[in-house]
Amino acid sequence: MSTAPQAPRSAAAHAADSHDLIRVQGARENNLKDVSLTLPKRRLTVFTGVSGSGKSSLVFATIAAESQRLINETYSSFVQGFMPTMARPDVDVLEGLTTAIIIDQERIGANARSTVGTVTDANALLRILFSRLGQPHIGSPQAFSFNTASVRASGAITVERGGSAKAVRQTYTRTGGMCPRCEGMGSVTDIDLTQLYDRDKSLAEGAITVPGYKPDGWSVRFFIGSGFFDPHKPIRDYSETELHDFLYREPTKIKIENTNMTYEGLVPRVQKSFLSKDREAMQPHIRAFVDRAVTFTTCPDCGGTRLSEAARSAKVNGISIADACAMQISDLAEWVRGLDEPSVAPLLATLRHTLDSFVEIGLGYLSLDRPSGTLSGGEAQRTKMIRHLGSSLTDVTYVFDEPTIGLHPHDIQRMNTLLLRLRDKGNTVLVVEHKPEAIEIADHVVDLGPGAGTAGGTVCFEGTVEQLRASDTLTGRHYDDRAALKEKVRTPTGALEIRGANANNLRDVDVDIPLGVLVVVTGVAGSGKSSLVHGSLPAGAGVVSIDQGAIRGSRRSNPATYTGLLEPVRKAFAKANGVKPALFSANSEGACPNCNGAGVIYTDLGIMAGVATTCEECEGKRFESSVLAYRLGGRDISEVLAMPVAEAKGFFGSGEARIPAAHAICDRLDDVGLGYLTLGQPLTTLSGGERQRLKLATHMAEKGGVYVLDEPTTGLHLADVAQLLGLLDRLVDSGKSVIVIEHHQAVMAHADWIIDLGPGAGHDGGRVVFEGTPADLVADASTLTGEHLAAYVKG
Repeated sequence: MSTAPQAPRSAAAHAADSHDLIRVQGARENNLKDVSLTLPKRRLTVFTGVSGSGKSSLVFATIAAESQRLINETYSSFVQGFMPTMARPDVDVLEGLTTAIIIDQERIGANARSTVGTVTDANALLRILFSRLGQPHIGSPQAFSFNTASVRASGAITVERGGSAKAVRQTYTRTGGMCPRCEGMGSVTDIDLTQLYDRDKSLAEGAITVPGYKPDGWSVRFFIGSGFFDPHKPIRDYSETELHDFLYREPTKIKIENTNMTYEGLVPRVQKSFLSKDREAMQPHIRAFVDRAVTFTTCPDCGGTRLSEAARSAKVNGISIADACAMQISDLAEWVRGLDEPSVAPLLATLRHTLDSFVEIGLGYLSLDRPSGTLSGGEAQRTKMIRHLGSSLTDVTYVFDEPTIGLHPHDIQRMNTLLLRLRDKGNTVLVVEHKPEAIEIADHVVDLGPGAGTAGGTVCFEGTVEQLRASDTLTGRHYDDRAALKEKVRTPTGALEIRGANANNLRDVDVDIPLGVLVVVTGVAGSGKSSLVHGSLPAGAGVVSIDQGAIRGSRRSNPATYTGLLEPVRKAFAKANGVKPALFSANSEGACPNCNGAGVIYTDLGIMAGVATTCEECEGKRFESSVLAYRLGGRDISEVLAMPVAEAKGFFGSGEARIPAAHAICDRLDDVGLGYLTLGQPLTTLSGGERQRLKLATHMAEKGGVYVLDEPTTGLHLADVAQLLGLLDRLVDSGKSVIVIEHHQAVMAHADWIIDLGPGAGHDGGRVVFEGTPADLVADASTLTGEHLAAYVKG
C-alpha cells in the first residue's frame, strides 16, 4: 500500500538555503587591517575606495585567491604538481565561498603568435569549418593553422610482428598552414648589422654591442672559444669566411672549455633570443635595441596573413580563412549567419554565439587576426568575458576589476546590462569600480579607506547606493561631483599637423592638434583615438608617450629603484661615510647574506604553496648589519627606504640629507598623488592606478614638449580626479603641450580643446566628428560624446 508523499518543508527552513553569505573575518593581506565583513551571495557587490585603499587586496588577493586555492586542492597531488602553487591568504576565517572566475585587466599573453582569434578559440572553430567546407579541400584543420608547419619525412622503420623484425620504408607528411617565409609571424625582419657589433674592435675588446653580451660574460666567451676566428683581431679585418662564421654559421657541434656545445652565428642567435618574443613584452633597454637594429616589414609571400598559399586558396562562399580573420568581427558574424550547411550545423551555432558575444560586449570592431598583445587592459578584460556569457553555470562568483576601463559613457550601460545578466542567472558578482554609472547598479556597496596605503585597509561603509550617497565617507561625499565647463580656455601657441592619417581604421584624417593647451581626444572604444595619437603623430615632435603598458619589475623592484631615486641616495650615503655606493644596494654588496637582500626567505614546498618567512638575520631590513651602521641625516638606508614619499620629500629637501635629485623625484611622486607610498614598497604590491601614476611621475622628468597620456583616470577614485586635473594644468602652465586620450567627462569638461572621433567603432569610425571647445561640444550635442558631456555638466 503506497503512502502519499509528505508536503516538502518550506524553502526557508531547509538547511542548504541558509548559506547565502560570504563571510570574511580578520583579513590582513597587504594593507588590510583585520577586515571583517559579510557579502550577500547571488547579488552584485561593488567595492569602492581610493586607489591603494585595499580593494584588490580584499577581493582578488583574499576572497578570489582562497577560492581558487581550495579548487586546486581538490585535484590529485600529481595534477597539482603541474599547477601554480598558491599560498593561503592572511585571513582568519573565510566561509561560504563558491567557485571564483577572475576576469581581470592583465594583458592577454603577449606572445607574438597569439591573436584575438586564437585566445578566444574562434580560430579553432573557423579552421574546422574551412577543413570541412573549403574548396579545394586541402586537408585537416591543421592545414589552416599559421602555427603549424608542413612536414615531410621518409625513412626505414622496424616493425616487429610474429616474432620477427622487418625493416619497412615509411613516408610521413603533415600539412600545416604556416607561411614558410615568415614562419607564421606575418612579418619578416631585416637586421642592421652595424647595431650588432663595432667593426673596429676585436671580440676580446667587446666588439659585440647586443644587450647581455658583456666581454667577460659567457655569451662572448662562447664566440671567443669557438676557434672559428682570432678573438684579438678587429672584425673589419675578418676574411669573408670568418665573417660568415661569426654572423651566419649554421648550428655546429664544438667543444668549449671541455664542454660539448652547439655553436651558431650571431644573427640566428639574436633572432631566437630577441625576435621570437613580442616587442611589448620586452624590457625597455631590449626594446630600444630591437627598435634600433631591426626593421619589421610585412611578409611579401603571405601579405601579413601568416598563412601558406594553400591555406589561402581554399574558400567558402568566395571567402578564404585569411579574409575571414581580417574582417571586422561584426561583419564576420553576418557572414557566418548567412552560411546554411546542415552537415556543420552545431559548429556554426557555436561560432555564431562566439562572434555575437564579441558584438554584444562592444568588441565588434576588432578582427580575429589582431595580435592579442595590442589589446588595451579594458579590451583584454572584455575579451576574457566572452567565454562566460553563454555559460550554463550558476552559483559562481565572478570577480571583475574595473570593467568600465576604456569604455565611452555610451558603452557603460551595455556593460552594466551584462553584469546584471550574470547576477540574474544566480551568480555572485564582485566588482572593483570607481565610475558612479557602474556603482549605481550595485545591490550592495563596500567602501574601503579612509586613505591609501597605511592610511587605508579598513571598511568605512557597507550598504546600498542611496546610503552611500548620504554617508560621510570620501566616496559618498564625491559621488555626485560634477566638473564644470571652463569659463575661459587657453590660446594655442601652435599646432601639430596630421595629414592623411590612415593607420588601422582611420580614413585619411587631416587634423591640427593645438600646442600649448590641454587637448582631449575622445570617442567610443574602437573609434580610432589611439591610432590617431600613438600611430600618426609626426616624428621628431618631442613626444613623451605614457601608455597603459604594465610596469615590468620583480618583487625586488620598488619606487626608489624604478624612478632612479636610489642612485643619488646611495652616492650620498657613500660620500657621507667614506665607503662604496654598492654597499647601499640590497641587490649588490650590501645585501644580507642570509636572504640575499630579499628580506624574506622563500621555502619551496613542492606541490604545496611556498612559504615566505621574514629573515631572522636582518629582520626584513634586507641589508647586512654592518651596512646599517652607516647613517645619513640620522637614518640608516633601511629606515630611508621605509619612509613614505611625503616624509622623504622633507628629509631630502634640507639639512645634512639634502639631495636635490632625490627631492625632485619625491616632489613628482607627491604631485601625482603617491605621497603615501613607501620608497621601498615592492612594485608587485601596487594597484593598477598606482603603477600608471608611478610611470607618469617618472616620465615627467623627460625632456619633451608634448606629453601624450592614455586614459590617466584609470584606477583613480572620484576624489583623485580633481588632483589629476590640477597636475595636467601645471604641466600645461609650465609650457608643455598635453594630449589626453580619455572617456572621463570631468577631463573632457576641463579641456581647452576636444577632438571627437567616430561616429562609431571599427569601420563605422575613423573620422573626426567634432573639433572645438568643450562648451561648443555641449552646445552642439550632435555626437554621442556631446550628448553624454551635456548630460554630465547639467547634472
